[in-house]
Order: sequence, then C-alpha cells, then structure tokens
Amino acid sequence: MKKKSITLLLAGAVLTAALTGCGASGKNTTGAGTSEITPTDASADDTGASIGRAYKIGIVQYVDDASLNQIVAAIQAELDKKTKELDIFFDYKNYTYNGQADATTMNQIATDLIASDVDLIIPVATPVAMVMQNATAENPRDDGSLIPVVFSAVSDPVGAGLVAAMDAPGSNITGTSDALNTEAIFDLMLAADPDIRTVGLLYDKSQDASTAAIAAAKTYCEQKGITVVEKTGTNNGEISLAADALLSSGAEAVFTPSDNNVMTAELAIYEKFIDAKVPHYGGADSFALNGAFMGYGVNYVELGTATADMAVEILAEGIDPSSLAVQTMDNGIATVNTETAEAIGLDYSMFAGKCSRLVEIQTAEEFN
Repeated sequence: MKKKSITLLLAGAVLTAALTGCGASGKNTTGAGTSEITPTDASADDTGASIGRAYKIGIVQYVDDASLNQIVAAIQAELDKKTKELDIFFDYKNYTYNGQADATTMNQIATDLIASDVDLIIPVATPVAMVMQNATAENPRDDGSLIPVVFSAVSDPVGAGLVAAMDAPGSNITGTSDALNTEAIFDLMLAADPDIRTVGLLYDKSQDASTAAIAAAKTYCEQKGITVVEKTGTNNGEISLAADALLSSGAEAVFTPSDNNVMTAELAIYEKFIDAKVPHYGGADSFALNGAFMGYGVNYVELGTATADMAVEILAEGIDPSSLAVQTMDNGIATVNTETAEAIGLDYSMFAGKCSRLVEIQTAEEFN
C-alpha cells in the first residue's frame, strides 16, 4: 500500500506568516473562530495543586464542521477528566489547531507541533491524519523514537495507508475509526422508497475517506439494478453546482459518505434537495443536523472520548501505539431530520427496526 508523500514546509518566514490566523501556540482555532488562550502552566492544575507528570498533546482537526467540532470537544472534555482523575496534566490548550481543509496549512501545523516537541498528536479526520503521520515519520526525535499519533474519525485506516492492520497498526500510529456501513444506508434508502431507480453520489473525489464507501455504493446499486449518477466538488461552490447537476439528472435520492467538504456545504445545499423532494443520505449525523434527510453512522461524542482514552493509555501507561488496535464504534445510528422528512413527505418509521438506534433531530448549525 502506497502512502502519500507530503512535503513539510520548513521555511521559518513562511511558517510564521501562514500560522497567523490558523492556529499558533497560544491560540485555539477549533469551532467558530480564533480566540486567544492564556498559556497553561504545565506544573499545576486549575486549582494550583502540584502535578506529578505533564504531557503536551497536539489536537488538529481537518476543518470546521459540526461532527469534527463535536469530536474535538469530546476529546478535550475527556482529557480534562483524566487530568483530574490522574496525577498527570494533559496540556492541549496551547496546541489545538484547525487545518482549514488546506494541505499547506496542515503541513505547517505539523512542523509547528514537532518544533514544540509535543508528546502526542491527535489528528481528527483522514486528510490531517495522513499529514501528521508522514510528518512524524520523517522527523524522529533525538532518541530516534517517533511522536505517537492517535487519529480520530478515519473511515478507512488501512485503505488510507495509515495502519498495516486494524488489530496491529504498526509504527507509531493507532486511533478510532468511523468506518461507514454503506450497505446499511442503502437498505434504509430502499426501505423508505423501494421504487428508486436513480441514485446520485455527491462527494469530494480528493477525499480518501470517500473511496471505499463510493465503491461500495456503486456495487450495491449495480446489484439492485439502480442507475448511478456521480457528481463531485472540492469546495462549497463546486459542491453546490454538483448538487444542482444531480437534481437535473433525475436523481431520486442522493448519497454522500463521511465527506467533510460536503458536510461543510450542507447548510448551503439542503434546501435544494428539499425543494426537489429528494432525500439526501449522509455518512454522519451532522448531515441531518445541517438539513439532510438522514445521517447514518457513529456517536461522535463516544468516538472522541475513546480517542482521548487511547492517547492517555499511550502516555500514562506506556502502551505502544503499534500494538494498540484501532477502535471502531457502533455504526448503526440513523439520525433523521424531522423538518426535512416532513417537507419532502417521506415516512421513516420503518427505520426503527432496521438500525441500532433512531434519533430525531431538527436543523441547526452545531450540536447543543
């Protein structure tokens, strides 16, 4: 399996300029904007009590969207909890970044984290996980060891070349996966409308996380005699045009895997599908939150919590990440936007018996 080669940008002047506004030490750019953060004293907790050990943890999310924001918040909450439970301080506040879906920015963040000598890096989503893994592999520490990487929300860790196997990752990396059960989504799609004959596939072809799910979707549709129409985009404008093209092509339902770039565009396109009475099925609950008919997948709070727990195991207990199996969550939660379901007139009552949990939600930008 071939790992993508990503070049680190090491020029100090370029690094300093580009990190302005995208997260430098002392700044946190998760969520809805950049805010100054007072550097945390690694020798004391919030009450000023003495701390036995302290670790610096870099957290890097791929882009600002509801699911990834939820994961990062869960990771931080769990690290705070472990700080109180253990005689250890986990300092993430000075090392939390947003990659802004930009390869150059993510490479610069990797350089900054390595220069800061962090003890562990948590990348959230496949593209940033690949950058952080390559950066740490190419920049061993003085003793020859590699900075551990614990990824979160990587749909296909093996296919992306991040790990050798789910049960034995190898090298310095492990993490949690939100692997998508594409067949289950299409089973629900046909349960809601058995007469579908044309399905649109909307995704960003540059996203490695989409590859396996799109291939599975094509195989499913071929077996069922369903025509597939594919449209792709890499930014909000292109994705909006792709949505228009799918509707013009006669798609009766649209599927998007765990694609963060389409996710960030959902609030701008969901009304197109509602107006056309076409249900949009996405590979994460945040799609439904942002207006799609249904999102299917894992509980991202649980995913983020598990990711933080794995990081703590590696740092506090000395577990070797190469032997720590990748964790997968329950991938059977169907989240339906009740406002959208009513607007397009689609009954989803049969979903309850076909998934592990049915959640009803209404349109919002972020989870409460």
